Amino acid sequence: TAQFKVRGPERPVAASLGGEAVLSCHLSPSMSAENMEVRWFRGKFSSVVHLYRGGKDQYGLQMVEYQGRTELLKDDITNGRVFLRIHNIRPSDNGQYTCYFQSSVSYEEALLELRVAGLGSAPAISMEGHQDGGVQVVCQSSGWYPQPEAVWRDHQGQRLPSVSEKTSQEAGGLFQTETAIVLTEESNRKVSCHIRNPRLNQETESVISIAELFFPRVNAWMVSVWVSVALLVTVIAVASFCFWRQ
Repeated sequence: TAQFKVRGPERPVAASLGGEAVLSCHLSPSMSAENMEVRWFRGKFSSVVHLYRGGKDQYGLQMVEYQGRTELLKDDITNGRVFLRIHNIRPSDNGQYTCYFQSSVSYEEALLELRVAGLGSAPAISMEGHQDGGVQVVCQSSGWYPQPEAVWRDHQGQRLPSVSEKTSQEAGGLFQTETAIVLTEESNRKVSCHIRNPRLNQETESVISIAELFFPRVNAWMVSVWVSVALLVTVIAVASFCFWRQ
């Protein structure tokens, strides 16, 4: 029968990319953990994030990706409370952690979750040429975590449908997104691209206003010329047919 319980935070711990996170857990009832083993791991018992044993930190079993980035705060360890500080937060740090205490007669553990989030670059908007009688506009942004949401809006804030959306994950685990829209002279000339992080409920935006001269136009004089040519060709064809029949 366990002589103590391990308690962690009731809610997920939030952390920003590049910043630091502090994960806490404590013994219940309160007792000293100075002579216990305190192990933080992910998934498997051997996947060590940080290990305290024999009264000092042990780094020999620590996973490579956490080396030089962890620090066990032991100011309150005599009351059974410890804090793990993780520096330079990365996308790979996102997920569940286990806090494990072991005494000479018993052991217990608690599960907690770290939620990593980060804002990416300001949206970059560019015109990619004419399409479907309008101008195709593309919005791009990178450096997001987790996967962001991209939305086009008109000058009144109303959502506009996009013609394409593409999101990909970069080598470092960050996300980049690209969305496109076709604007016509009759619909919208001024629009904004909004890239939102759903976890942080924060967004960045950029605005573009397209001048009238960029929209494709039909030249009335050229239209009349082509219509006249088409009629002339038709008349000649009919006349030729009649002459041949005669």
